[in-house]
Amino acid sequence: MVVALQMDGDDLNWRVETACREAWPAAVDVAVDGWLLRRSGGRIRRTNSVNPLRGKRGNPDSIIDRAEAFYAEHGQSPLFRVPTIAGEVDDVLDARGYSTEAETITIFADLDRARAGADAEVSLTPDPDDEWLQARLRMDADRTRDALIFRGMVASIPGQKRFAATRADGKIVSIGYGAVHDGLLVLESVETDPDFRRRGLAQKTLGSLLAWARGLGTPAACLQVVAENAPARALYASLGFRQELCRYHYRRKAADQGDLA
Repeated sequence: MVVALQMDGDDLNWRVETACREAWPAAVDVAVDGWLLRRSGGRIRRTNSVNPLRGKRGNPDSIIDRAEAFYAEHGQSPLFRVPTIAGEVDDVLDARGYSTEAETITIFADLDRARAGADAEVSLTPDPDDEWLQARLRMDADRTRDALIFRGMVASIPGQKRFAATRADGKIVSIGYGAVHDGLLVLESVETDPDFRRRGLAQKTLGSLLAWARGLGTPAACLQVVAENAPARALYASLGFRQELCRYHYRRKAADQGDLA
């Protein structure tokens, strides 16, 4: 069934915000005064941060107090994820000594106009097997400490999802996954082996995911990319992701730098 999308305004921003959160679920979500306290352990920012919910939100000072107590109880430093559509907490975080990091852009594509196409070199599966997970670690060994957390996270993604793998020289050299929520395909975990970059493999990988979602009747796709990652932004633009929606950044106290990645 095709889900109609309003193509501009805060409604689309919030629908994308929710879809991206569903595509990267936390082990624990606690709703407090219009904010979501997310916790999974490990070093992954998105699943270990305070995120805004749509609608009325409580007093920023109050939510910061409660978040600091919540994360302290679990031996973690508080981290806030602040999108531009819910930036009322920024000034208060400034006053409390929280620094800013990791500015990220949310981008959007109409799947009717996107560069989608299934490719024989790309396999799509409903769940990642051990080879897919090991390929992800091989492409970035720094993720080793979060491997079990990531495995549990992807297993808990609700709804339709596909894990893409592109092979060359007998091994997986490009990966990504897509999850569909509320008429939106969310693309995540896009990686290509450094020895196989600049060969168009990521385009094949993502193009196959776009084609799969379009085959379901999904009208649009979105993803989030670090603002400073120019090569990734160019890749996504080549596939049709040219509409920027809201941005977000993280806030943490300077003394806590380095806890999360």
